[in-house]
Amino acid sequence: MRRASKRKATKKGEAKSSEEHQRAPSRAKRVKASKPKSEPEFFPDQRNLEDLWKAVFPVGTEWDQLDSVYEYKWEFSNLEKAFEEGGELYGKKVYLFGCTEPQLVFFKGEAKVICIPVVVAVVSPFPPSDKIGINSVQREAEEIVPMKQMKMDWVPYIPLEDRDSRVDKLKSQIFMLSCTQRRAALKHLKIDRVKKYEYCLPYFYQPLKEDELEQSTIVQIIFPAEPKPVFCEFDWELDELEEFTNDLIKEEELSGDQKEAFKDYVKEKVREAKKANREAREARKKVLEEMSEETKAAFGSMKFYKFYPVKTPDSPDISNVKAPFINRYYGKAHMVL
Repeated sequence: MRRASKRKATKKGEAKSSEEHQRAPSRAKRVKASKPKSEPEFFPDQRNLEDLWKAVFPVGTEWDQLDSVYEYKWEFSNLEKAFEEGGELYGKKVYLFGCTEPQLVFFKGEAKVICIPVVVAVVSPFPPSDKIGINSVQREAEEIVPMKQMKMDWVPYIPLEDRDSRVDKLKSQIFMLSCTQRRAALKHLKIDRVKKYEYCLPYFYQPLKEDELEQSTIVQIIFPAEPKPVFCEFDWELDELEEFTNDLIKEEELSGDQKEAFKDYVKEKVREAKKANREAREARKKVLEEMSEETKAAFGSMKFYKFYPVKTPDSPDISNVKAPFINRYYGKAHMVL
């Protein structure tokens, strides 16, 4: 009897539970809101040499000005087109180096001094130089040092379409002047070492042409006088030393009691300059005597091309400030683009 009663109670419980389950409101299924279909985003294909100008190190640019060089969307499509069929650099071995030229230009109604990036292309069968010149108004004498001393060297540029290939199997025709000095490491260098980078100029020596320094009769004078140094230029062919010194005293650039010391200083600088000119002429003569006819022909056929950014709506118009002058070593470009 007890067992039967227990089963009966169990059945009643199950029936009650089933009845409550039927009464329970059913949960509504969540309907996922369909996301609006976004328009496909298209990005223009990167051109094969689009980043070439950025890969070239801007020699001589102050470190704290480097970021400002890339502040604008400069475009060097003229440089890219020069490597295409029919272009000035097509099929040629080319060495590229960069520099910047501070200029006052107008952009969006505002006058501003900006660092304009420039790329110089040297068409040559061999590197135009493995040296860098270091010079400035503040430095009494220039230095000509190996590029590697300033962590610079000519390295091959790999176009975008070849970057998945093995570098050693590529026959690159484009080389660029690169610098491996990290900006983050500058704080560990002495100030003079950091400043040297800002005074660097790509060096070039043309043995077939007499250097302007070999012909120059002018010496730069930085006389350590008190209370301030005397800065001037003395031409030993045009200036008479006694008269030149007296004029400085009249202009209060030099005190009378330093007259003789100043004259001795100038005489010494003139002797040094004449000796340097003579040695330069002799060195050039020796180089030419030892040079093969093939190398002479290569120097004779070298061409320099200077590229400025092209005009775009996103960058300043620099068409009025273009100039053929490269630097004191390279002189003027054969063509400005």
